[in-house]
Amino acid sequence: MSEQESVQTFVVGIDREAVLRRRVVVGRVQRRSAWVTLAIGALGIVAALAALIAFQGAGLWPFALLMIAAMVPLVLSTVLALRLEKERREWYAAHDLPPVAMRMSPKGLDLAVEGAAFPVILPWATVKGFKQLKTFGQFVLELQLQPGIGATTAGVRGLDQPAVRAVVKPNPLLKPTGLYLVKALDQPVHLIDQALRHFSGGTASILR
Repeated sequence: MSEQESVQTFVVGIDREAVLRRRVVVGRVQRRSAWVTLAIGALGIVAALAALIAFQGAGLWPFALLMIAAMVPLVLSTVLALRLEKERREWYAAHDLPPVAMRMSPKGLDLAVEGAAFPVILPWATVKGFKQLKTFGQFVLELQLQPGIGATTAGVRGLDQPAVRAVVKPNPLLKPTGLYLVKALDQPVHLIDQALRHFSGGTASILR
């Protein structure tokens, strides 16, 4: 990269070890939460069935059936969440981390997403910035797009990749984990914010 090119771009790298450590923590918390929810649902169904058997002539069956009906979706959704979490771990094992998280230039924002065949390219008019939020005890950056922006928006490239959809629009059964772990980035948040504002002409920033 020439000196002129380096002045016109801002690159944010990734600390691989920090990302791997966080994955272990996130996976453990998600599995524990799913098992607790599954246990609550299963206990509710067992309690309703026990009430039906113990009080057959007491007219409690409508309430027992309602309780079972309420618990079954809970159990099924938890089983699905556990399966999705397992698939995520398998997917992590099959894909390596990119060395660079993002690259900013006057043209727009380029994002490297693990498992994606090519970077996500977003013109500045499509980007609101990143929202900094805390999940699983650590700060992450979550991509924020302008309303109505999608894979077919003019100038946008790469949003329709499965690996990108899994992060930018995560499954509602799993708690969002953010696109980038703040402590895994080699640039501080305030400098990323400054770069976003500079290259976007003030239209994109870190949203808190």
